[in-house]
Amino acid sequence: MDPVSFFLIFLAIALIGAALFFGADFASGLFRRRRRGSSALLDGFDEPVASLPPVLLPAEALPADVDRVRFALGLRGYRMDQVDQVLDELRDQIAAKDREIERLRAELHAPAQPGESGP
Repeated sequence: MDPVSFFLIFLAIALIGAALFFGADFASGLFRRRRRGSSALLDGFDEPVASLPPVLLPAEALPADVDRVRFALGLRGYRMDQVDQVLDELRDQIAAKDREIERLRAELHAPAQPGESGP
């Protein structure tokens, strides 16, 4: 085997090893400044940086507000069908409570029928 071929094989192995080393996040653990009192095994991930605004409902949420809620897609996010199912159920519960409140308000403000005793 001539020296040039040996050098190219050695260089390829070294590059593959470097790619695995940096790709497996070993280097960030070596080069990261250690927090006081933490061990290398318990270091874990850094806190994620919030790059999107939070998803909030108004204080007096209406069923239409729940319909307008949209979550950002993430690599390991929630299952969209489950989130949609919960939001649909929440919308239906809010609508039912709004109907009940309106019924009770109308009943409270309705004039008393003759023969009925008022509150």
